Amino acid sequence: MATTTGETRAATTAPNSIRLPGIVLGVGLGGFVDGILLHQLLQWHHMLTSTNHDRIGVKYYDPNTVSGLEMNTVWDGIFHAVCWIAVLLGLALLYSRVTHNRRAVWASRVLWGWVLAGWGLFNLVEGVLDHHVLGIHHVYAGPHQAWWDAGFLVLGALFLTGGYLLQRGGRPFGPDDPRGAARAEGRA
Repeated sequence: MATTTGETRAATTAPNSIRLPGIVLGVGLGGFVDGILLHQLLQWHHMLTSTNHDRIGVKYYDPNTVSGLEMNTVWDGIFHAVCWIAVLLGLALLYSRVTHNRRAVWASRVLWGWVLAGWGLFNLVEGVLDHHVLGIHHVYAGPHQAWWDAGFLVLGALFLTGGYLLQRGGRPFGPDDPRGAARAEGRA
């Protein structure tokens, strides 16, 4: 009976052991996609490009001036540094929690589901705080910016839900159990 309880407990808690690392990785990677795609490649916005900062006392930096672009570039760099730290932290957490068969963990639905959920969490938190509460920037400023901001939140909700469902479809295994990863892949 004790073995059955131990196995049940391991089966129900194993996915949680990589939940936090997956979510933290997803937050960092989602931030990188936002920063690289929306800030740098498309140049739709930077960190402090909204014109309605007066309500919170944050200065607006016009990205169409040299000094404004310089300040936005600094804040975009700070944003990327935070994303980088999140990725490093997620990798460190994952490394500390997975001691055997790391390749099986990297290929598991459980990990990638939590990463996708973390990306969705990033979109939701960043979208609500920066676009709506603080108003420091919008996804794509202009007459339809509310739709772009809402779409960003919808995408975040879809990623969060999809990631949760994806990880639920994975087989639980103990990442520190040398045989657990093989069982998860159906080899044992």
